[in-house]
Amino acid sequence: MRAVRAMFDAIAPRYDLVNRIMTFGLDVRWRRRAVRELGLRPGSVVVDVAAGTGDLSRELAAAGHRPLAVDLSSGMLAHARTTAPLVQADALRLPLPPAVADGATCGFALRNLADLPAFFRELARVVRPGGRIALIEVDTPTSPVLRAGHTVYFGRVVPLIGGWLSDRAAYRYLPRSVAYLPPAAALLDQIAAPGFTAVERRALSGGICQLVTATRGEP
Repeated sequence: MRAVRAMFDAIAPRYDLVNRIMTFGLDVRWRRRAVRELGLRPGSVVVDVAAGTGDLSRELAAAGHRPLAVDLSSGMLAHARTTAPLVQADALRLPLPPAVADGATCGFALRNLADLPAFFRELARVVRPGGRIALIEVDTPTSPVLRAGHTVYFGRVVPLIGGWLSDRAAYRYLPRSVAYLPPAAALLDQIAAPGFTAVERRALSGGICQLVTATRGEP
Protein backbone atom coordinates (compact mmCIF):
# COMPACT_ATOMS: atom_id res chain seq x y z
CA MET A 1 0.00 0.00 0.00
CA ARG A 2 2.80 2.42 0.86
CA ALA A 3 4.50 1.81 -2.47
CA VAL A 4 1.29 2.42 -4.44
CA ARG A 5 0.56 5.58 -2.45
CA ALA A 6 4.09 6.89 -3.02
CA MET A 7 3.82 6.13 -6.74
CA PHE A 8 0.60 8.10 -7.12
CA ASP A 9 1.98 10.95 -5.02
CA ALA A 10 4.88 11.13 -7.47
CA ILE A 11 2.80 11.21 -10.66
CA ALA A 12 0.04 13.50 -9.35
CA PRO A 13 1.34 16.81 -10.80
CA ARG A 14 1.01 15.64 -14.42
CA TYR A 15 -1.45 12.79 -13.99
CA ASP A 16 -4.29 14.45 -15.94
CA LEU A 17 -2.01 15.55 -18.77
CA VAL A 18 -0.56 12.06 -19.24
CA ASN A 19 -4.03 10.50 -19.16
CA ARG A 20 -5.31 12.81 -21.89
CA ILE A 21 -2.32 12.20 -24.12
CA MET A 22 -2.05 8.44 -23.74
CA THR A 23 -5.83 7.85 -24.22
CA PHE A 24 -6.23 10.54 -26.93
CA GLY A 25 -8.88 12.10 -24.69
CA LEU A 26 -11.02 8.96 -24.59
CA ASP A 27 -10.79 8.83 -20.79
CA VAL A 28 -13.09 11.87 -20.63
CA ARG A 29 -15.70 10.04 -22.71
CA TRP A 30 -15.42 6.92 -20.55
CA ARG A 31 -16.01 8.88 -17.35
CA ARG A 32 -19.06 10.63 -18.77
CA ARG A 33 -20.47 7.27 -19.87
CA ALA A 34 -19.98 5.93 -16.35
CA VAL A 35 -21.91 8.84 -14.86
CA ARG A 36 -24.77 8.33 -17.32
CA GLU A 37 -24.94 4.61 -16.60
CA LEU A 38 -25.34 5.27 -12.89
CA GLY A 39 -28.85 6.37 -13.74
CA LEU A 40 -29.23 8.34 -10.51
CA ARG A 41 -31.38 11.40 -9.94
CA PRO A 42 -29.71 14.81 -9.70
CA GLY A 43 -28.75 15.59 -6.15
CA SER A 44 -27.66 12.04 -5.40
CA VAL A 45 -24.74 11.54 -3.03
CA VAL A 46 -22.00 9.60 -4.88
CA VAL A 47 -18.76 8.41 -3.30
CA ASP A 48 -15.95 8.68 -5.85
CA VAL A 49 -13.42 6.12 -4.59
CA ALA A 50 -9.80 6.48 -5.74
CA ALA A 51 -10.84 9.90 -7.02
CA GLY A 52 -7.31 10.98 -7.90
CA THR A 53 -7.31 14.58 -9.08
CA GLY A 54 -11.09 14.64 -9.29
CA ASP A 55 -11.87 14.04 -12.98
CA LEU A 56 -14.78 11.73 -12.21
CA SER A 57 -15.97 13.91 -9.33
CA ARG A 58 -16.19 16.85 -11.74
CA GLU A 59 -18.30 14.83 -14.16
CA LEU A 60 -20.57 13.78 -11.31
CA ALA A 61 -21.00 17.39 -10.22
CA ALA A 62 -21.71 18.47 -13.81
CA ALA A 63 -24.53 15.90 -13.89
CA GLY A 64 -26.05 17.47 -10.78
CA HIS A 65 -24.83 14.92 -8.24
CA ARG A 66 -23.08 15.54 -4.92
CA PRO A 67 -19.73 13.74 -5.09
CA LEU A 68 -17.44 12.91 -2.20
CA ALA A 69 -13.87 12.41 -3.44
CA VAL A 70 -11.89 9.74 -1.55
CA ASP A 71 -8.28 8.82 -2.30
CA LEU A 72 -5.36 7.21 -0.49
CA SER A 73 -2.83 9.57 -2.07
CA SER A 74 -2.40 12.95 -0.43
CA GLY A 75 -0.48 14.05 -3.54
CA MET A 76 -3.45 13.33 -5.77
CA LEU A 77 -5.84 15.19 -3.47
CA ALA A 78 -3.43 18.14 -3.30
CA HIS A 79 -3.75 18.46 -7.09
CA ALA A 80 -7.49 17.82 -7.17
CA ARG A 81 -9.46 20.17 -9.39
CA THR A 82 -12.92 19.65 -7.96
CA THR A 83 -15.23 21.41 -5.54
CA ALA A 84 -16.23 18.08 -3.99
CA PRO A 85 -15.23 17.42 -0.37
CA LEU A 86 -11.89 15.61 -0.26
CA VAL A 87 -11.16 12.69 2.06
CA GLN A 88 -7.85 10.85 2.35
CA ALA A 89 -8.68 7.24 3.17
CA ASP A 90 -8.10 3.61 2.27
CA ALA A 91 -10.68 2.32 -0.22
CA LEU A 92 -11.01 -0.85 1.88
CA ARG A 93 -11.89 1.13 5.01
CA LEU A 94 -14.05 4.07 4.00
CA PRO A 95 -14.72 6.45 6.92
CA LEU A 96 -18.45 6.51 6.18
CA PRO A 97 -21.55 5.14 7.90
CA PRO A 98 -23.58 2.31 6.32
CA ALA A 99 -26.01 3.10 3.47
CA VAL A 100 -24.96 6.76 3.39
CA ALA A 101 -24.55 7.04 -0.40
CA ASP A 102 -26.90 6.78 -3.36
CA GLY A 103 -24.06 5.55 -5.50
CA ALA A 104 -20.34 5.02 -5.88
CA THR A 105 -17.80 5.27 -8.67
CA CYS A 106 -14.21 4.14 -9.11
CA GLY A 107 -12.03 5.00 -12.08
CA PHE A 108 -9.00 2.94 -13.10
CA ALA A 109 -8.06 1.73 -9.62
CA LEU A 110 -9.34 -1.84 -9.31
CA ARG A 111 -6.01 -3.29 -10.43
CA ASN A 112 -4.24 -1.41 -7.65
CA LEU A 113 -6.37 -2.80 -4.81
CA ALA A 114 -4.91 -5.66 -2.80
CA ASP A 115 -8.26 -7.26 -1.95
CA LEU A 116 -11.03 -6.71 -4.51
CA PRO A 117 -13.70 -8.79 -2.69
CA ALA A 118 -13.13 -6.65 0.43
CA PHE A 119 -13.51 -3.50 -1.69
CA PHE A 120 -16.81 -4.68 -3.13
CA ARG A 121 -18.04 -5.52 0.38
CA GLU A 122 -17.13 -1.99 1.44
CA LEU A 123 -19.08 -0.53 -1.49
CA ALA A 124 -22.06 -2.69 -0.53
CA ARG A 125 -21.80 -1.34 3.01
CA VAL A 126 -21.83 2.38 2.14
CA VAL A 127 -24.30 2.30 -0.79
CA ARG A 128 -27.98 2.20 0.13
CA PRO A 129 -30.32 -0.53 -1.20
CA GLY A 130 -31.33 0.47 -4.72
CA GLY A 131 -28.19 2.58 -5.13
CA ARG A 132 -25.86 2.17 -8.07
CA ILE A 133 -22.15 1.71 -8.70
CA ALA A 134 -20.11 2.34 -11.85
CA LEU A 135 -16.55 1.08 -12.11
CA ILE A 136 -14.19 1.93 -14.98
CA GLU A 137 -11.06 -0.07 -15.67
CA VAL A 138 -8.67 -0.78 -18.51
CA ASP A 139 -9.19 -3.97 -20.48
CA THR A 140 -7.64 -6.05 -23.25
CA PRO A 141 -9.44 -6.27 -26.62
CA THR A 142 -10.70 -9.70 -27.69
CA SER A 143 -9.92 -9.07 -31.36
CA PRO A 144 -6.46 -10.51 -32.15
CA VAL A 145 -5.56 -7.51 -34.31
CA LEU A 146 -6.67 -4.93 -31.76
CA ARG A 147 -5.10 -6.94 -28.95
CA ALA A 148 -1.72 -7.01 -30.69
CA GLY A 149 -1.75 -3.26 -31.28
CA HIS A 150 -2.98 -2.59 -27.76
CA THR A 151 -0.22 -4.75 -26.27
CA VAL A 152 2.47 -2.80 -28.09
CA TYR A 153 0.94 0.59 -27.31
CA PHE A 154 0.09 -0.06 -23.68
CA GLY A 155 3.21 -2.04 -22.93
CA ARG A 156 5.80 0.08 -24.75
CA VAL A 157 4.45 3.46 -25.85
CA VAL A 158 2.61 4.37 -22.65
CA PRO A 159 5.73 3.91 -20.46
CA LEU A 160 7.68 6.11 -22.88
CA ILE A 161 5.04 8.86 -22.71
CA GLY A 162 4.82 8.57 -18.93
CA GLY A 163 8.59 8.58 -18.57
CA TRP A 164 8.92 11.66 -20.76
CA LEU A 165 6.22 13.67 -19.00
CA SER A 166 6.19 12.21 -15.50
CA ASP A 167 7.70 9.22 -13.63
CA ARG A 168 9.19 6.44 -15.75
CA ALA A 169 8.99 3.71 -13.08
CA ALA A 170 5.32 4.41 -12.36
CA TYR A 171 4.32 4.16 -16.01
CA ARG A 172 6.21 0.92 -16.38
CA TYR A 173 4.19 -0.48 -13.48
CA LEU A 174 0.76 0.70 -14.62
CA PRO A 175 0.60 -1.41 -17.83
CA ARG A 176 1.82 -4.48 -15.92
CA SER A 177 -0.79 -3.97 -13.21
CA VAL A 178 -3.55 -5.14 -15.60
CA ALA A 179 -2.36 -8.68 -14.82
CA TYR A 180 -3.69 -8.23 -11.29
CA LEU A 181 -7.29 -8.04 -12.52
CA PRO A 182 -9.32 -11.25 -12.32
CA PRO A 183 -11.00 -12.63 -15.48
CA ALA A 184 -14.24 -10.87 -16.38
CA ALA A 185 -16.55 -13.64 -15.12
CA ALA A 186 -14.73 -13.83 -11.79
CA LEU A 187 -14.84 -10.05 -11.43
CA LEU A 188 -18.61 -9.98 -11.92
CA ASP A 189 -19.07 -12.81 -9.43
CA GLN A 190 -17.01 -10.92 -6.85
CA ILE A 191 -19.22 -7.85 -7.29
CA ALA A 192 -22.42 -9.88 -6.97
CA ALA A 193 -21.23 -11.73 -3.85
CA PRO A 194 -21.87 -8.95 -1.27
CA GLY A 195 -25.34 -8.24 -2.59
CA PHE A 196 -25.14 -6.32 -5.86
CA THR A 197 -27.65 -7.24 -8.55
CA ALA A 198 -28.04 -6.39 -12.25
CA VAL A 199 -24.27 -6.61 -12.63
CA GLU A 200 -23.36 -5.65 -16.18
CA ARG A 201 -20.05 -5.30 -17.99
CA ARG A 202 -19.65 -3.20 -21.13
CA ALA A 203 -16.60 -3.09 -23.39
CA LEU A 204 -15.76 0.45 -24.48
CA SER A 205 -13.67 1.74 -27.40
CA GLY A 206 -13.07 -1.64 -28.98
CA GLY A 207 -12.37 -3.33 -25.67
CA ILE A 208 -9.49 -1.21 -24.36
CA CYS A 209 -11.68 -0.11 -21.48
CA GLN A 210 -14.47 -1.76 -19.49
CA LEU A 211 -17.37 -0.30 -17.55
CA VAL A 212 -19.08 -2.40 -14.87
CA THR A 213 -22.35 -1.26 -13.30
CA ALA A 214 -24.53 -2.83 -10.63
CA THR A 215 -27.42 -2.10 -8.27
CA ARG A 216 -27.27 -2.57 -4.52
CA GLY A 217 -29.80 -5.22 -3.59
CA GLU A 218 -31.85 -5.40 -0.43
CA PRO A 219 -29.92 -6.72 2.57
